[in-house]
Amino acid sequence: MRVAIAGAGAVGRSIARELIANGHEILLIDKDPGSIKPERVPDAEWLLADSCELSSLEEARLDRCDVVIAATGDDKVNLVTSLLAKTEFGVPRTVGRVNHPNNEWLFTEAWGVDVNVSTPRIMSALVEEAVTVGDLVRLFTFRQGNANLVELTLPASSPFVGKPAGLIPFPENCALVTILRDGMVYTPDPEQPVEAGDELMFVVPSENEDELQRVLAPRSHGG
Repeated sequence: MRVAIAGAGAVGRSIARELIANGHEILLIDKDPGSIKPERVPDAEWLLADSCELSSLEEARLDRCDVVIAATGDDKVNLVTSLLAKTEFGVPRTVGRVNHPNNEWLFTEAWGVDVNVSTPRIMSALVEEAVTVGDLVRLFTFRQGNANLVELTLPASSPFVGKPAGLIPFPENCALVTILRDGMVYTPDPEQPVEAGDELMFVVPSENEDELQRVLAPRSHGG
């Protein structure tokens, strides 16, 4: 897979290294000469160019890319890059980095963004996930699927502690995808009992989140 990353700062370079390690072909684009440091990611292609300019993206041959990641520290640049990639070059998948929470509402398909990644939201979700028990924490939104990845740490007061996961009446369209227990990751088994302190991760539509929390942790939800 060929991936173009706009923004060759620390974030862009880190993404590039991970993707290269997974066997992907990477192009890093940045308009700042000081950010062009091929020695930092020697296996990537590098281009000194402005990703907001159509001519620069033509030079980058964005039409050959499977994914474009707009990862600069400027939300305006990330929006324009995503829009051009989608509308002018037909890139199948675009990912936009959100730097400021107030701008998150702009990062939608209307601006050519298939997936937005909000650094502030992810950090706040990780903090909440670390300290809350019995409360549903939204970790990620799957925009195209209208569903969310959520986490709930099962409280000791849950009526399903010690009962098999297959007997829990989860809401419609709700899928238990992972159980984290004592530092181990478990694939859900209908016969496996859930325990107090288990971190349960679900994919669930937004409208069913409240019902999911009422089922698993009625006391913390006012039940």
